Amino acid sequence: MAIAALITWLLTAVGGFVMLGVWIARGGRRTSRFSPGLIFGHFALAAAGLVVWIVFLVADAAALAWVALVLLVPVALLGFAMFARWIPAYRARTAVAAGPGTAQPAERHFPVAVVAVHGLLAVVTVVLVLLAALGTSGA
Repeated sequence: MAIAALITWLLTAVGGFVMLGVWIARGGRRTSRFSPGLIFGHFALAAAGLVVWIVFLVADAAALAWVALVLLVPVALLGFAMFARWIPAYRARTAVAAGPGTAQPAERHFPVAVVAVHGLLAVVTVVLVLLAALGTSGA
């Protein structure tokens, strides 16, 4: 279970890197509805949790599994916040194109499949981390 969580966490991170790259390449801070704090807070907490999870796997210290799970809570909340802000940008993408020179939000260019797979894998990761953490406590 713990190794499966690591795999899904790493795959989720790949999708996150793709979206971060698109966000930066498309003007990010200048055009986005996402604040840099939201983007980089989500990234930093997810990366910190992943490092804690890897240390947990190496050290086999049950407390670290719980620390990683606690770190995933704000990661998930920030992810939901970004998803809620992304939906209107996605819907606007299908509307009539903006006139020339109009800056479009960077997140409008996120591939829908990447957003969907990233979110699905994130949910699976949280569930697997929870189950692995419960397994370390003998429950």
